[in-house]
Amino acid sequence: MIQVLFLVLFAEGAVAFLLMLKIGPLRELVMKTLDQLKTGKGPATMKTLACTFAVIFLSSIVNILNIQKRGLKLGTVTPMDQVLWRTHVLEASLTGYILFLAFVIDRLHHYLCKLTNLKKTVISSRDEVEELQKEQLHFKEKEIKSSDEIKKLKDEISVLNEKLQKLKSDSDDHEKRTISAEAHVSALQKQCEELLLEYDRLLEDNQILQAQALGYRS
Repeated sequence: MIQVLFLVLFAEGAVAFLLMLKIGPLRELVMKTLDQLKTGKGPATMKTLACTFAVIFLSSIVNILNIQKRGLKLGTVTPMDQVLWRTHVLEASLTGYILFLAFVIDRLHHYLCKLTNLKKTVISSRDEVEELQKEQLHFKEKEIKSSDEIKKLKDEISVLNEKLQKLKSDSDDHEKRTISAEAHVSALQKQCEELLLEYDRLLEDNQILQAQALGYRS
């Protein structure tokens, strides 16, 4: 029995050592083995073994207490009781160490799984951050191009505004010239009408003079 306990204790020590130190692919192999033990019927089996070792531990403690009580009653401890006491103490120590190492292995496995998940999360977050940074650079490049295009459009708009102002001034000058020409035309028309009236008056005077001249001749 003690040999089996020593074997289990050394096995647990090796597993705990491999979990604490990363030696090649051994840690991943141990982690996969523990993952399989925690799936399916593994948890029930491990609980059964833990209960068995707990019963052995308690039984050894009870036997140690019984031997001590018997020794107190007799006032002395027989050689047989001494051998049994030492055996039970060794079994209780080994069983206690086995249960403690089992708890340590379970906690190491639990925290290593958490650490692995956190590393995966960090890697995925880092990838997302890199993608966001690339998108940000892409948006900045677009923003720079857009600002350049906006600047060009503003320059074009300013040039067009200047041309529009020039066209407006030319249109105003043309309108003023048109108004002046129309005024000049209306003045010429009025002057022409006055000349026509004067011409008609002169024709009438001429006719009157001709009529008077003919009267003098006759």
